[in-house]
Amino acid sequence: MPTDAQGAPWVRTRLRTAPVATVAFGVLVLVTAFLAAVLPRAVEAYETDGLREALATTSPESTVLELKAPPPGLERPEKARAEAVRPEALAAVDSAARSLLPEPLRADPAESAYGVRTAKSLEALDASLPRPDGLPPRFTLLAQSGAAGHATVREGRLPTTGTPVTVDTRVVEGAVTTETARTLRLRAGSTLTLAGFPDGPLTVRITGILEPRHPQRSYWSAEPVLRTPALAVTSGRPPQNYWEAGVLLAPGAAPALLGGLGEPEKYWRMAPATGRLTAGDTSALVAAVASLEDGPGLVRMRGAAGPTAQLSTGLEQIVDSYTQTRDAITPVVAVAAFGIAAVAVVVLVMSAGVAAARRDAELALLRARGGSLRGIAGRLLAETAVPAVPAAACGLLLAELAVGEARPLPAVLGAGAVALFPCVALPVRAVVAHRRPRAHQERDDLAHARPGGRRTVTELTLLVLAVGSVATLRRRGTDGAGDLLVSAAPVLVGLVAALLLVRLYPLPLRWAVGPAGRLRGVVGFLSLARAGRSPAAVATLPLLALLTALTTAAFGGSVLAGVADARDRAALLEAGADARIDTTGTEPLPAGLVRAVRDVAGVRQVTAVGFEFASEHTSDETRSLTVVGVEPETYAELARQMDLGGFAADRLGAGGGALDAIASPEVAERLGRAPRRIVTDGGAVTVRITAVRPRTPAVPEGGFLLVDAAGLQGSGGPTTLLAAGAGLDAKALRAAVRGAGSNLSVTLRGEVRAALSDSPLQAGAERIYVWAVVAGAGYALLALVLGLLRSAPERAALLARLRILGLTAGQGRRLLGLEALPLALLAAGGGMAVGWATVELLAPGIDLDRLALPGASGGTVPGGATLRADVWSLALPAVGAVPLAGAVAVAQAWWAGRRTPITHLRAGDMR
Repeated sequence: MPTDAQGAPWVRTRLRTAPVATVAFGVLVLVTAFLAAVLPRAVEAYETDGLREALATTSPESTVLELKAPPPGLERPEKARAEAVRPEALAAVDSAARSLLPEPLRADPAESAYGVRTAKSLEALDASLPRPDGLPPRFTLLAQSGAAGHATVREGRLPTTGTPVTVDTRVVEGAVTTETARTLRLRAGSTLTLAGFPDGPLTVRITGILEPRHPQRSYWSAEPVLRTPALAVTSGRPPQNYWEAGVLLAPGAAPALLGGLGEPEKYWRMAPATGRLTAGDTSALVAAVASLEDGPGLVRMRGAAGPTAQLSTGLEQIVDSYTQTRDAITPVVAVAAFGIAAVAVVVLVMSAGVAAARRDAELALLRARGGSLRGIAGRLLAETAVPAVPAAACGLLLAELAVGEARPLPAVLGAGAVALFPCVALPVRAVVAHRRPRAHQERDDLAHARPGGRRTVTELTLLVLAVGSVATLRRRGTDGAGDLLVSAAPVLVGLVAALLLVRLYPLPLRWAVGPAGRLRGVVGFLSLARAGRSPAAVATLPLLALLTALTTAAFGGSVLAGVADARDRAALLEAGADARIDTTGTEPLPAGLVRAVRDVAGVRQVTAVGFEFASEHTSDETRSLTVVGVEPETYAELARQMDLGGFAADRLGAGGGALDAIASPEVAERLGRAPRRIVTDGGAVTVRITAVRPRTPAVPEGGFLLVDAAGLQGSGGPTTLLAAGAGLDAKALRAAVRGAGSNLSVTLRGEVRAALSDSPLQAGAERIYVWAVVAGAGYALLALVLGLLRSAPERAALLARLRILGLTAGQGRRLLGLEALPLALLAAGGGMAVGWATVELLAPGIDLDRLALPGASGGTVPGGATLRADVWSLALPAVGAVPLAGAVAVAQAWWAGRRTPITHLRAGDMR
């Protein structure tokens, strides 16, 4: 062995002897390190996007942190009470409260505001204001900061306070938004007389009409009535409507509110800054909110805002909903991660095996000449570390560049593990193979290999783990902690199947060699004999890689197919057809709409339906039900096309004084099969149920009663139009609808379907699944190449000898192709069987609802999003593995045939 001082030149010399292998090894480590580093970063990136979108798309009413405190008590002097609600005092508390927010909460100063408001709205006494049911409108008054920076003055000016406002002031200035002014018929110069003050009403002079610059953001939407008036309903009988609106006062006018009965309160609304929140902040975010609502954070806030201050927010519920969705998706994504990791490990082990086989004679000679195992392992570790460590570092850097915003530690650990594993694999492999000096290589082919006791114990252990993980997954699903073993279930099933097939693999080869030997040609016999004499490791590891990759691809494809089916079904149930056109009021559809829609390109079927609400009288109570009037022929055809409760048109008709009807199960149970009399808007009618369907295009969910529209007396006409056509022109359809009338709404099944896949959590998980399947396929192909490379010198020598004996180049290619065929067929058949078994075994424990549908809780689609074996996902990868294996073998034969036989037949070669 070289001394330590000679180590570096020796390592450099050994690497220079095989530059192609060194570069290939470095590229393999780089790609694997990149995948290991980019996977956790990509997961964290889409989880971060999901958290931010969940907060951004929720109304500011739920996300804003609102700190409220009552005004100073009546026991204090009026001047002191007024000073406590002036802008200066409120601004000081606002600054202190923002600084007290715990990490990771931070306030967005641009959208935060503070002021004084009336918790109870005040009744307007002005007779000129609109009164829908004779009730006067009510106004919430807000003396809120920052109006000039959040609104554009469309008319008049912003409200001001000319003289200091006191508790006794009864005339103040205010402003309203353009929507409030339009709805309540206000303009600059209007006055509002508001009741609720003991010594006379409060007069608010409207000085300006404001246009909000960002109406959907927190400043205007934390209290929606400030931006847009809303109709409120009384609790009496009958219920009556009245307007609720907001008026923005000058910040200095807050003392005037203290003299009324509107229950004034001080408030500080802090809009959370979500731009820097990450998925790793969820736990800290929930803890921070809990502390602010009822914990140490609230105690600190009360030190700034007063001893009775309270903080409220809906952030905790939003983050909790996001966390539930993320936790439901993560175990499903982990299955793909385990699959690609397993295949990558097998490929790295095979690369070490190829290097060990190439260096076998050299290492045996070193051992025979006194080389120590420690010295050999150290030199091999140095050889592999020189290309592996820089390659892993480059992979980590590429992952950092590919996904910018994520924690570095998981990526560093992943890339470090990839750098460490191949560095250790080759020395360990060499130490195990050369733990004692040997003169020659023992045979280790499938036909003569006898598994030992250690292998049997290992296989039984893996079998127990696989059975336990599958049983656990089927029993409790993917909920709860400790799901690593559960997520590894497909990989464990594939591993056990690979080990079982390797044990059974030699049997059919032995049976087939005899009949093949009686054939006239030698190619078939030689190929089977060669397949049976291949080293056990050469067959086991590629088979394991192929089976794991095929199982992961089948499982991943089945997951994606189940997700797509669930979304297609959900979109269909929401729209009822490929297109749905409804009137926004109670008016019937325009006369020419049916013809206009039927002329749109791609529309195959059009039917109009009308809805009536009927009542069913019994001795105990009166129940309502939805009656749908349809045209039997066209509607029955559309129901069959949509696969939503199809039926024969003759099920709807009339006879014996009753209308034939089709009902939902609950309505059929209530009415029975005997003729029943119901009362519709157009009068009484007798119906007889002839068929029961769980759903129908006009009413995809809920109870219904389908009848022939011609039998409904006094019907107001159809109000909904359903159209079928997979390739209908959406733009032309909307144009046709706009041309027919203005009170029509269009719902397209395709648009509903597209909206179901917009969630960053779901889209990110799907992307990872797709890339995991692609990467697994690439590693499986590489496993085939490495398996052939390990025996490439021996194959090349065999072809050279056979060519000398008269074997043609074509026969040589067929020989190597047929030699690779048994293993490829075994992998393909086993892959399909194992993939199908894995999906069937794990389907009861996999919840795809949250992966498929935003905010799903299991009831969005009848039966939920179910995992089922997808034929294409099972067949395509398995069928593709066979020609790939054959192509690799044929390519090797072609490459070997380009060189002269004497190159492979060297003097003293014992192969």
